[in-house]
Amino acid sequence: MLAIFLQTLPFFALIAVGYGAGKTGFFTADATAYLTKFVFYFALSAMLFRFSANLSLAEIFDWRIAAGYLWGTAFVFGIGMAVGFLRGMDTATAGFEGQVAAIGNTGFLGVPMLALLMGEAAVAPIILVLTIDLVVFSSLIVILVVGSREGGTSLGIFKTVCLGLLKNPMIVSIVLGFMVSTTGLPIPDPVNEFVGILGAAATPGALFAIGASLATKSAERMTIAIWLSFCKLVIHPAAVALGVYFLFPSDPYKAGVVVAAAALPVAGNVFILAQHYGVAPQRVSASILISTAVSILTVSFVISQVLV
Repeated sequence: MLAIFLQTLPFFALIAVGYGAGKTGFFTADATAYLTKFVFYFALSAMLFRFSANLSLAEIFDWRIAAGYLWGTAFVFGIGMAVGFLRGMDTATAGFEGQVAAIGNTGFLGVPMLALLMGEAAVAPIILVLTIDLVVFSSLIVILVVGSREGGTSLGIFKTVCLGLLKNPMIVSIVLGFMVSTTGLPIPDPVNEFVGILGAAATPGALFAIGASLATKSAERMTIAIWLSFCKLVIHPAAVALGVYFLFPSDPYKAGVVVAAAALPVAGNVFILAQHYGVAPQRVSASILISTAVSILTVSFVISQVLV
């Protein structure tokens, strides 16, 4: 584990540098917002486009991996919601607790870090995990929140979900990459070089942005945040491991990558959604802060186990 910990340390060190810059005020909240936009709409999108354009859909989609990850994530999402209901939470709040328990920072942390730590072959299962998170579970939380407020589902909810997916640059870049891939034509060298240079900014930019954004997060509702962080860092990778190794036995390498992705801390976009809908932003914020700090150790442990 020590060797893996030392390999992951530079990634978390970049997060720490961003956190220090944000906490001291050297990097303002506005600066963090613009850096996040640059990474989200340009650098990370370029990286995802380049990855997906050089992979076929058959290389990315593995039904066993997809089924195992879906099962494990839905199971933990359900646990998060169930505990929320037992505490008397409404559907929207319980739904967000499920989202926090099960959705990791695959886009900003998983794509750049796991691809470098686990090799280029890790890219395909990482993209599959990211796509499932965005299409299935991001859509689910919107349906739960809007549906509970409107007293049921309607065509308007599905319109909101579809528009949200169409506006998500990660989804758009992956789809565009697949479209290029299906033509069978090579990407022109200048274009490939351009997206390569732009995509190279995703790793340091995303990690710094994570840290800087953590500096603005509050540490309220600690008991709930600790429970949700435990779900995300421990129960989620364990449930996904059960899915991809036993319920839907998969290629050991791909299964290991997916379990490592499941071990990632809570995704930042969950807070953005919570803030947008005005549902439990404090506990989401605290969960992101706690899970990211603790994941320095837990992610290293999980990766060291799946690489055995």
